[in-house]
Amino acid sequence: MKPLVLSFHGWSGTGKSYVTSLLMRNLYREGMKSSYVHQFIPTLHFPHACQIHTYKEQLKTWISGNLSDCSRSVFIFDEMDKMHPGLIDAIKPFLGDTHVMFGTDYRKAMFIFIGNAGGELINQVVLDFWKNGKDREEIQLEDLESNISRAVFNNRNSGFWNADIINEKLVDYFVPFLPLKRNHVKECVRSEMLSREIKLQAEIITDVVNSMNFFPEDKKLFSQTGCKTVSARLDFSL
Repeated sequence: MKPLVLSFHGWSGTGKSYVTSLLMRNLYREGMKSSYVHQFIPTLHFPHACQIHTYKEQLKTWISGNLSDCSRSVFIFDEMDKMHPGLIDAIKPFLGDTHVMFGTDYRKAMFIFIGNAGGELINQVVLDFWKNGKDREEIQLEDLESNISRAVFNNRNSGFWNADIINEKLVDYFVPFLPLKRNHVKECVRSEMLSREIKLQAEIITDVVNSMNFFPEDKKLFSQTGCKTVSARLDFSL
């Protein structure tokens, strides 16, 4: 038995953070605000490359201390593309199947990595499927997972670059988030309008969707920014 380790990959706006928040809501009553959910953002918590050794020691201390308080703690590492290479390997001892580390049992913990690295690869696979007459929904995890693992391991702009936790297969699942089609973006617009208690109007929904950028340029099949800019574009349309 070992901690559950997930790595979410895909372009901005495809739902990585949204799915993470859904998981937390189902684990803890207070969701992302729970004191047992710990989120790390590289530019905020680890801004200086020259202090990487200090950050490594801090990470070990933070994780060990929080697992002492709650063995089912969740640790979320956002924006992995901005993580200093080598830093994430500081948590390697917590990800294996050793029962106790640093005097703490951590087998029930969960670690989630979130990043854009691998997004271009995912989008290319989706386009290749479309060119071969297959739908986005026909893509299986095995069509992408191993390629994502290799892509982020070899990407110098990723916090996973040459990472031991990948080389030693300590990540349980590399989860691809596929680019969104027009109908998905429409649902995002509807959801945003409902959350603001705005009456659903087809012309406004269409206006917001049409204002967004899609690729490939000649077919405009998939949103370039997912649903990330829906809120701002809805403001403009209103």
